[in-house]
Amino acid sequence: MSETLSSAGMDFSTTETQKMIAETVRDFCEHNIRPYIMEWDEAQHFPVDVMKKLGELGLLGVLVPEQYGGAGLGYDEYVTAISELGKVDPSIALSMAAHNSLCTGHIMQFGNDTQKQKYLPKLATGAWIGAWGLTEVNTGSDAGGMHTTAVKDGGHWIINGSKNFITHGVSGDVAVVIVRTGEKGDSHGMTAFVVEKGTPGFSGGRKENKLGMRASETTELIFENCRVPHENMLGNEGDGFIQAMKVLDGGRISIAALSLGVAKGAYEASIKYAKEREQFGQPIANFQAIGFKLADMATQIEAAELLTFQAAARKNAGQKVTTEGAMAKLYASEVCVRVANEAVQIFGGYGFTKDFPVEKFYRDAKLCTIGEGTSEIQRLVISKNILK
Repeated sequence: MSETLSSAGMDFSTTETQKMIAETVRDFCEHNIRPYIMEWDEAQHFPVDVMKKLGELGLLGVLVPEQYGGAGLGYDEYVTAISELGKVDPSIALSMAAHNSLCTGHIMQFGNDTQKQKYLPKLATGAWIGAWGLTEVNTGSDAGGMHTTAVKDGGHWIINGSKNFITHGVSGDVAVVIVRTGEKGDSHGMTAFVVEKGTPGFSGGRKENKLGMRASETTELIFENCRVPHENMLGNEGDGFIQAMKVLDGGRISIAALSLGVAKGAYEASIKYAKEREQFGQPIANFQAIGFKLADMATQIEAAELLTFQAAARKNAGQKVTTEGAMAKLYASEVCVRVANEAVQIFGGYGFTKDFPVEKFYRDAKLCTIGEGTSEIQRLVISKNILK
């Protein structure tokens, strides 16, 4: 472990920038998010205005270079921002992560300079909200079997089909979509395109009614003879799937950070409650059954945090993070489910009500083991790499 950490130039001390970002996010959450959490959750309302404000703070272009209107920061700061946001409302943290890592991240990694100049300043400042489309109804983990196609027609491509489970599918101003331009199942048979809202034949579809993360919009994207100019292709024809896998490598670090936030939020609520709630004439924190639960939660969160920041450090150093990102995402997401589960148990009957925060963490946590590659896919990625 120590060799890995030192090779990534890893330093466990929190920088002044990270402290400043954490403080800024905490302050923002108290004023703009905390008072409305349950209202948005009940109504499945996606607060676009809050996303725009996050853009004004520089949190929608954390990793985008300053020349394109971004904050020009690294993965340590990015992980810090997402986890702080996730401690208060995981839905908003999920939307922030998807906007940054997927849509904006794809254009930043694989767009040419003209495309970067055109889209990144709008995305980084929150003037535009971004969506990213890979998943389809019949192709979740099996992304290579997608049905949505793009056929060349002169200087344009005509896209037909649909995507589902797309974050910001209706409210997004621009989407990066990966569609089939070759044979089904061929990893070089898919291509990525940028499609702007308002393009004829492109629309958002049905909104999903979800268990958790309800204030983060999840919908279909529909393409009906949608004509996209050739200059909207990201990279070369046939590179889309390979690009998507690389985008997901970094994106998984953001889901690990989100998981960390959910776990910390549930843990901190549990500590507070255990100290205040009295049974048999004393705080329940005094009982070993509760103390041991909290000890396990704290230890698992610490381990998840180390894995997440290790992956972030490697990403910052420009090293490959396929295995480390998958490990961080797998472990942190499963920890956040366990921690949220124990938090509800510590709260007892109150944990089962919407008057206390852990019920929502419990619902929100589960998505972390599914989105951006299920736990099963992470294990597949890790096992393939360690057996090479």
